This record gives sequence, structure tokens and C-alpha cells, in this order.
Amino acid sequence: MAKILITGANGQLGTELRHLLDERGIEYVARDAKDMDITDRQAVEEQVMSLKPEVIYHCAAYTAVDKAEEEGKEINWKVNEDGTRNLAEAAAKIGAKLVYLSTDYVFDGTKTSEYEVDDPTNPKNEYGKAKLAGEKAIQAAMNNYYIIRTSWVFGKYGKNFVYTMLRLAKDHDRLTVVDDQVGRPTWTRTLAEFMTYLVDHDCEYGVYQLSNEGSCSWYEFASEILKDKDVEVAPVTSEEYPQKAYRPRHSIMSLRKAEATGFEIIDWHEALSRFLKSIDL
Repeated sequence: MAKILITGANGQLGTELRHLLDERGIEYVARDAKDMDITDRQAVEEQVMSLKPEVIYHCAAYTAVDKAEEEGKEINWKVNEDGTRNLAEAAAKIGAKLVYLSTDYVFDGTKTSEYEVDDPTNPKNEYGKAKLAGEKAIQAAMNNYYIIRTSWVFGKYGKNFVYTMLRLAKDHDRLTVVDDQVGRPTWTRTLAEFMTYLVDHDCEYGVYQLSNEGSCSWYEFASEILKDKDVEVAPVTSEEYPQKAYRPRHSIMSLRKAEATGFEIIDWHEALSRFLKSIDL
């Protein structure tokens, strides 16, 4: 029987992780919302007790950040807090390791230097609050966990900023992108590799932060994505591009703890280049 269980297996990260494990010839059990409703505590416990995985890669999440402020508020909390608690408690009963993906939105974005893993959290939007609650639910239920905070995720298998920019560039001569929010882009391939690296190398349990090396503004990120396209990319302020959910202005998380494990993190420019070469433009 497979020793690995993946939740959210058909999402952007879950699909990337499945492809990575397929390449390595590693068996796993894949579950998506239709196969296992993580908000149903009994259903989660029954499946986990039956499958008895040694590792659970918890990729399932509600990620509609702006909807989470209003119409998606309830499901945001059900999935990101309650669902995570259900998995953590079930994992604890069988002694399984749990790998959970969290977010830079657990911080408020007011710090001018990099956020360390042990810096005080202060989420300002509902998504960040619910993901932090998921972190705390795991920490209350078990000890053998890896919490990985990440940011600005892009990859081959889902909706993301890179695909949005490429799509808009086909129909517009000029695009405006905010230039006063800075952070670190993260390729799903790098993230999936780090998730498995922590487990495979029996790294110390706890909270980690993982993105690609380097940092940029959304405007700089968009400019790099579209540098070979016939489109003008113009910077604007956050005030000129209002959104329902608060976005941290300074969202650069320290990668020191991740680097200390020996995992090699490529620069976001290189990650983006490899990603663009892998898709059919």
C-alpha cells in the first residue's frame, strides 16, 4: 500500500507534486475534494485510518483571497482551519508526518526587512487568518509536522499570475501592474521538490519558508514574464488598483532556515525561465 497521501491532488501544487512523484516512480494515493471532503471530520478519519499513510502532503486549500473576505468567508475557514485540523488529528492518531502549505499573508507586510520564521504573525485578511489558524491547529494536534509558508505561487497546472499576464498580453497593448508590493515568486516545481526534500532527509520538524531566491514587485515580475512580448507594462500604486483583501506591501520571507537544510533554491528568474520553456506558448 502507498505510504503517501496527497490532498488537493488536482490543484496547482498537488498536480505538480504528483508529476514529481511519478517521475521518481514513487506510489501515492491522490485525493481531491470529490474523493475526500476534508471538512468532514469523520470522513477524513475513516480514510486516513484505512490508508495508514506515513506521510500526508496537505495541498488542499481555499485560495480565493478576495472572495474569502465576503461570499467565500465561511468555506475559507472550513477548509483552511477545520479541514487542516481534521487531517492533523487523524495523522496524529496513526503517527503520520504532515506537510502543510501556509502563506506569507500570515504577516502584515509592515516590516522593512525579511520576515523570519519566528517573527510575530499578524494577518490582515481572512485568508491569512484562516491559514494561520491551520498552522496553530497542526501545532496543537501533533509534533511531526512541516509547515511551509510560501508566496506568489506559479506553475504549469493551475490559474496563476504568469498565465494571467500572458493571456492579457494577447489582447492588450498596455498593462498596468502594482509596483509597491514586493515579495518572492515561487515555482510549484521548486516547492514540490522542497516538500519531498524535508521528508526524505528527515529534516527537523517545524515551520519553514520557501520561495525562489531573489525578490521583486508585481510590476517587475510582470515585466520579466512579458519581456519578449509586444506589450507595454506600466507601474501603478495599490491605491490605483484596489482589491477586496488586504495585500502586504513588503512580503519578503527569509529563506535561511530552508537553505540550512542543504536544499538548493534557484533564483526566481531561472525558475520562471524554466517554467516558460515547459509550457506551450
